[in-house]
Amino acid sequence: MAAVLKTFVRSFTNRLESPVRQHLKNVYGCLSLSTCAAALGAYVHLYTELLQANLLTNLGTLGLLFALIATPDNGKNQKLRLSYLLGFALLSGLGLGPLLQLVIAVNPNIIITSLIGVTVVFVSFSISSLLAERGRWLYLGGTLISLLNMIVLFSFVNLFLRWSLFYHVHLYGGLFLMCGFVIYDTQLIIEKFHMGSKDFILHSLDLFIDFIGIFRHLLVILTEKESKNQRKRKE
Repeated sequence: MAAVLKTFVRSFTNRLESPVRQHLKNVYGCLSLSTCAAALGAYVHLYTELLQANLLTNLGTLGLLFALIATPDNGKNQKLRLSYLLGFALLSGLGLGPLLQLVIAVNPNIIITSLIGVTVVFVSFSISSLLAERGRWLYLGGTLISLLNMIVLFSFVNLFLRWSLFYHVHLYGGLFLMCGFVIYDTQLIIEKFHMGSKDFILHSLDLFIDFIGIFRHLLVILTEKESKNQRKRKE
């Protein structure tokens, strides 16, 4: 195990220059803070009466997202922009509250399983992207965007048709896309840095959205499977 770790560290060091590694440390540091803020938001919805997910909090989530995107990094407003990011993450976690309540009603262990699953998937795909040849996976961008548009179209059509096939295409296809975006966004962050963009706060936003997307899809998939198993056991 030690030998494997040393090999990985050596490969990682040789593959990425020191400024890139420092930038990635900042990105993943912001990502860690964002996930903690999201966890806090979910806790607030589930176990306190301070704030509950509703239309206003959803609008607040969008407002903070647009505020972050619309506020360019000038080197002096990092604290302000970080507060936008953490506020967005907090309200995103709050927005997961109703889904988490449904999951807990079925089986609370699904939440732990989903957290482990999203962590394993995210770390694995991130490492494979970081160790891959520079720009190798950037070609995925166009394909991923096209597939995302198709899934959004399926979801819109399914509002009227209510077809199970479209629903499952959205569910499993969305999970597949989020995994693809982890690879793509990771390499895109490195490429943006080489092009002069050092906005690690905005870069971490892309990865946070990927992380939450995978987590949400895993929650729904595992909850559906557990519900079916419970119905079979009752029969």
